Amino acid sequence: MEKNIVYFDLETQKSAEDVGGWSNKKQMGLSIGVTYSTRDQVFRPYEEEDVPALVRELSSADLVVGFNILNFDYAVLTGYTDFDFSKIPTFDLLIDLHSILNFRIGLDSLARATLKASKSADGLTALRWFKEGEFAKIAIYCRQDVLVTRDVHQFGCKNQYVYYLDRAEKPVKVNVKW
Repeated sequence: MEKNIVYFDLETQKSAEDVGGWSNKKQMGLSIGVTYSTRDQVFRPYEEEDVPALVRELSSADLVVGFNILNFDYAVLTGYTDFDFSKIPTFDLLIDLHSILNFRIGLDSLARATLKASKSADGLTALRWFKEGEFAKIAIYCRQDVLVTRDVHQFGCKNQYVYYLDRAEKPVKVNVKW
């Protein structure tokens, strides 16, 4: 039986500024979370009241993959549960690439260079949509981020490299061991 990899991303209700800084991520609140399961081959949206079901899906995965998931997404979820997220086998693309490059790159840079696709919005836009009650837009955006994360990860697993765009917008190849 093949491993169930769950790709995950979430958007928040509040910014770091709204909650007094990045050290207060658990106060940011979940607006929408989206997963994609390789076993079920389905995207699942989760709202704030669905956090227990979201945690169940994440904790039942053979591996959870995300972009900045260890330092952000899981930290936001700790505002809802005392579950120990360190028990979940997790692969964070940002942390892995940072360890190779010694600097942070954005998911959009990876997507544009590796997949010739881009993110549909950004976190600040998602915050504005939350304040405006545009939850469907947030869900679509978050789903797109999960799709991009999945496709970059799967590209890296298959090819053992990905690309990112440097400051001059030129693609740079990075060898990975995914």
